[in-house]
Amino acid sequence: MRSIWNGAISFGLVSIPIKLVNATESHAVSFRQIHTEDGGRIRYRKVCELEDREVTQAEIGKAYEDADGSMIPITDEDLSQLPIPTARTIEIVAFVPEDRIDPLQMGSAYYLAASGAPAAKPYTLLREALKRSNRVAIAKFALRGRERLGMLRVVGDAIAMHGLLWPDEVRAPEGVAPEGGVTVRDQELDLADALMDTLGEIDLDDLHDEYREAVEEVVAAKAAGERPPEAREEAAPGKVLDLMAALENSVRAARESRDGEEAGPAEEAEVRSLPQRKTSSRRAPKETGGKKSTSTAAKKTAAKKAEPKKSTAKSGTSTSRSTSTSGSASAKKTAAKGTAKKAAGRSAAKETAKSTGRSTAKKTASRRRSA
Repeated sequence: MRSIWNGAISFGLVSIPIKLVNATESHAVSFRQIHTEDGGRIRYRKVCELEDREVTQAEIGKAYEDADGSMIPITDEDLSQLPIPTARTIEIVAFVPEDRIDPLQMGSAYYLAASGAPAAKPYTLLREALKRSNRVAIAKFALRGRERLGMLRVVGDAIAMHGLLWPDEVRAPEGVAPEGGVTVRDQELDLADALMDTLGEIDLDDLHDEYREAVEEVVAAKAAGERPPEAREEAAPGKVLDLMAALENSVRAARESRDGEEAGPAEEAEVRSLPQRKTSSRRAPKETGGKKSTSTAAKKTAAKKAEPKKSTAKSGTSTSRSTSTSGSASAKKTAAKGTAKKAAGRSAAKETAKSTGRSTAKKTASRRRSA
């Protein structure tokens, strides 16, 4: 990696030669400005206002603009002779716990690389001292024309430095928080805790810049003369006025999403034919009482005689009618047999009575003759 600054770390009376290299890099897709009519490049030229001509980089210097608009030239030699010890030195001023540093102050990150073999031993000494103390070093250094504040900490086997803003460069959060009078219930806090537990942790290495990937796909498609991919439309979430309902829905959605991720890809299902269920045929209830069936059949027969015949009658209706007709006929036969039996019994009783009377009269007559 190319160094952007060379100097030394001042650790008390120990000096550690180092090189400053960038610890981060930008992967953002950069664009150029063009003339939309013909595609020509738009360029910015450095022009001197007094001479009205373009000047080269070698002709450009620095100057401070005064309140009245006048320019005060400042040369690199003027800046190199500043009476500060941090011009070429990262001066460690204190060691503090890492939680004492407000993340709002943290800015650009750099790696400090040991410069040469003589720097290996003191570099390792400072690294191991930071590890064992569980603290970070606060330092001052000068970079790009200004003195800065930095924090040194251990990253793996290297020492990293984060540029810090000065305390007076961090704004106070005035007027940002909502005004007083807002209360949060314990149930809402419980649901918020449940949502936090459900979402859980994540490996930051799994996160990536989806916007940059989408831009690269558009560029690749247009370069190949193809139509850029269209963005999928996502349904806009409805307004949820109830905070409890929103929290409950969020917890439910987070659990379903996590369950889906843990389940993994679905396997092919094996199709099996299920055995058919045995249909238990229920017997129709028997008719109880001959009189009831006879009367019902008689009613159906009478209704059949009263109604006119329809040519469009269904087969099911004709079947039921024939069944009721046969039932009424059998009922008539049964009634006729019973009537015949009753008549026969009556005639037999009459004949018995007559014969009994005749025999009684004969006995009476014989008794009178004998007397």
